[in-house]
Amino acid sequence: MAASPVTADRTAFSISDLSAEFGVTARALRFYEDEGLIDPERRGTQRVYSRRDHARLAWILRGKRVGFSLAEIRELIDLYDVGDGRAAQRRLTVTRCRERIAALEGQRSDIDAAIAELSAFVAAIEAAPSPSNPDARHAKL
Repeated sequence: MAASPVTADRTAFSISDLSAEFGVTARALRFYEDEGLIDPERRGTQRVYSRRDHARLAWILRGKRVGFSLAEIRELIDLYDVGDGRAAQRRLTVTRCRERIAALEGQRSDIDAAIAELSAFVAAIEAAPSPSNPDARHAKL
């Protein structure tokens, strides 16, 4: 994720900066810190987030949006530091994304089948004889 024009030249961010930019709560940021996903510098009681933390947070939130677990997200972002020009990170990210796409396509197929089943059930119920629809005859439920 590319830095926004507002953050492109920045090297440090406060908790409120990141909360506002990414639409997350300070509590969420502290949770990601507790999980070891981001590692802000401490200046007294204040947390100061680096560009690295900013980039990692972007990865975390993107991963969450598409359904990756925190363990999967950690695995992917930790590969940034392997020292191979991010080749391993890219390879594994592509693999994990393809796996996630396949899982989501399977879920979509299941959802489409459930919608079709429910729609047929609703149609059968609506066609069944009832006090409000006495003309319906022999509908199959």
